[in-house]
Amino acid sequence: MYLSFYNLKVKPFQMSTDPDFLWLGEQHKEALATLKYAIIENKGILALTGDVGTGKTTLINALIQSLGEDTLAATIYDPSLGVLEFFNVVASAFNMGKTFESKGRFIIHFRQFLKKARERKQKVLLIIDEAQAMEAELLEEIRLLSNLEQEHIRLLNIFFVGQNEFVDILQEYRNRALRQRITIRYHIEELTLDETEAYIRHRLRVSGTEAPIFSPGAMDEIFAFSGGYPRLINIICDHALLSGYVQELDTIHANTIRECRGNHFAGGTGRGTGGRSGDA
Repeated sequence: MYLSFYNLKVKPFQMSTDPDFLWLGEQHKEALATLKYAIIENKGILALTGDVGTGKTTLINALIQSLGEDTLAATIYDPSLGVLEFFNVVASAFNMGKTFESKGRFIIHFRQFLKKARERKQKVLLIIDEAQAMEAELLEEIRLLSNLEQEHIRLLNIFFVGQNEFVDILQEYRNRALRQRITIRYHIEELTLDETEAYIRHRLRVSGTEAPIFSPGAMDEIFAFSGGYPRLINIICDHALLSGYVQELDTIHANTIRECRGNHFAGGTGRGTGGRSGDA
C-alpha cells in the first residue's frame, strides 16, 4: 500500500526469512562464526540462547544456508514431544526412510546412519529449536545420543537453540550431566541503538531506497519501543510506514512513532534507554 509512495520495491519490514534481508550485527556475526567453528571442529553439544525475538531462528537459517554438502543438517522446530515421537521426527528430518516402534531400533539404525555419513566424510548436525519446551526425560535421551562415537570421534553435533529459560533449565541439578557436555554456549543480546538504526537502513536499502525515511528522533522512539528486538522493530516500522503514507509524510518523525505505539501497542514492551532528544 505504501510501496510506491516511498519508492520501495518490496515491504521492508515483513516477517520473513528472505536471505536478502539478513542483517548481522557484530554479536550475530560472532555467533554465526561460533556456530560454524563448532561444526568444523566437531564440538558436540552447543547451546545458543536469547530472549524472544532476538533473531535466533534467523541466525540458524543463515547457518543452514551457509553449509556445504559436507554437512548433513536437520532442524526440529517443535521438540515438545515424547521420546519415541522425537526419535521418529529426527529420523524423518534426516530422511532415514523408517519409522521406529522402539528406542532400541532407532538407536541401531541411527548409529548406522551416522557411520555411513562419516564414511562419506560428512558431518551430521541436529538443531533443536525452542529447546526450553523440552521435558527433562527427553533432554537426558538427547545427551545419551551425543555419546555415539566411533574411534573416539564424535558422530553427531547437537545445537540447542532456546529462550532465556533454557539457561535456567540447564542449571537444574537433574540436568547436570547434560550441562557438563555442552562445550560452547552463546547468548544473543538485543540490538543497541546504533545497531537498530543500521538494521532499519539495511532493510530499507534492500527494499529499494537509500532515503532517510525515519528521522533520528524516530529512530530513538523505535528503539525505545522495541528494546532492540528485531521482531518488534519490524512491527513498529511497518505500522509507521503505513501511517506515514496515510498522512503523506516524506519523513517519519518521532511523533508518528509515538502515535503508532499508542494506537496499536498501548503500554509497549520497550526496554531501550537513552538516545537523542525526540523531534516533532
